[in-house]
Amino acid sequence: MFQNQKVIVVMPAYNAAKTLRKTYDEVMEQNLVDLIILVDDGSKDDTAAIARTLPNVQVHVHPVNKGYGGNQKTCYRLALEAGGDIIIMIHPDYQYTPKLIPAMVSIIGNGLHPCVLGSRILGGYALKGGMPLWKYIANRFLTAAENFFLGAKLSEYHTGYRAFSRELLERISLAENSDDFVFDNQMLAQILWYGFTIGEVSCPTKYFAEASSINLRRSIKYGFGCLSTSARFRLSKMGLIKSRLFRSQESSLTTEKALAGK
Repeated sequence: MFQNQKVIVVMPAYNAAKTLRKTYDEVMEQNLVDLIILVDDGSKDDTAAIARTLPNVQVHVHPVNKGYGGNQKTCYRLALEAGGDIIIMIHPDYQYTPKLIPAMVSIIGNGLHPCVLGSRILGGYALKGGMPLWKYIANRFLTAAENFFLGAKLSEYHTGYRAFSRELLERISLAENSDDFVFDNQMLAQILWYGFTIGEVSCPTKYFAEASSINLRRSIKYGFGCLSTSARFRLSKMGLIKSRLFRSQESSLTTEKALAGK
């Protein structure tokens, strides 16, 4: 708990058996987390079995792989159903350090920002942590384009380390987003669309054999998806198109309630 607010960590997991326990141990060392929800997206290893041996972990298994975005949709739905007030997403592959959880929780719990990102770019940690040069260059290009179209000044949009307030998760239309990797980007665009602010903390990161990563083909697909999302955001702001991602607040709430009732 943090100031009477329930803190839940969600872990979208896929083949994370080798790193799950280490990530779990460091999360629990922070002495702030009330519950961990791990959603296994059809892993082919012992991820779910290991998770079930860990105290204070709620495990949900997708019988078939729903994709990274589909996994997150389940994560956030379960976190809200469990009464989470502050929800932190961290990958169980130990690429991001859980030691930043207290800082992220404090920012949200004290009402400074309803969304906080762990940025690999702030402080120059990306290349130092082993990010491949081509990924770094792509990250910087996409971030510059997104800042231009979305009217923001974030250091990066592509981190997988994020924290949200309950109010934010209840207000945006997550069900409309992709089940693939571009979900992350669409979610941030929606947060900005509805006028929420986004804070960032500098995050050391590690690249190693067990850390999750997507290949070049899927990275290219993701990059074009990010640019498409940014373009739709700008055209919607200008009133030139209507997008299911960027609806009026009233329409968004109606859609979410209808989906929750199914």
